[in-house]
Amino acid sequence: MFTGIVEELGEVVATTDLPDAARVTIAGRLVTSDAGHGDSIAVNGVCLTVVDVADGAFTADVMRETLVRSSLAKVAPGDKVNLERAAAVGQRLGGHIVQGHVDGTGAVLAREKAEHWEVVHIGLPPGLSRYVVEKGSITVDGVSLTVVAVTEDRFSVSLIPTTLELTTLGRRGPGDLVNLEVDVLAKYVERLALPHLRAAGAEGSL
Repeated sequence: MFTGIVEELGEVVATTDLPDAARVTIAGRLVTSDAGHGDSIAVNGVCLTVVDVADGAFTADVMRETLVRSSLAKVAPGDKVNLERAAAVGQRLGGHIVQGHVDGTGAVLAREKAEHWEVVHIGLPPGLSRYVVEKGSITVDGVSLTVVAVTEDRFSVSLIPTTLELTTLGRRGPGDLVNLEVDVLAKYVERLALPHLRAAGAEGSL
């Protein structure tokens, strides 16, 4: 479990293709300072399990499902990635509840610069818009953000200077893919409500 507050901007050191999987090695002095085999670290919002730690870097295996669902299939040595260790019980929840289970990817559509912030418009994959609401939470490349506006096929977020400087979102341009995780609470609410909506004949309104 994570909170969507990026701790460190890491760098991909190496990638290896495996049958229906991949192995990545990522440098990150902070997140590896207390990491061990079996620990969880979110990489651009994807929860990965540490299999090895050495010299300020960790190695993790990425299964085929993750490669299909996320942008990790495209990472290469030298790429910067957002890193966050799993949340410790009792710490402050600075963002929102993030599982590290990416629902899909969206392309950056446009960026609008203002004096003190920047608005980023991102495309929504089919089927995800119903989980995204204005002023609700969404995770973009592992960063917990507040939704400014949303339509059926896109949403926008405002980024403060700290987010622009300390995460990969300051570097993403139009056409770049970002990992998206919608609020898990919305998915559970829909799952629980669906039988009642079907019984009432209202399922088609979803």
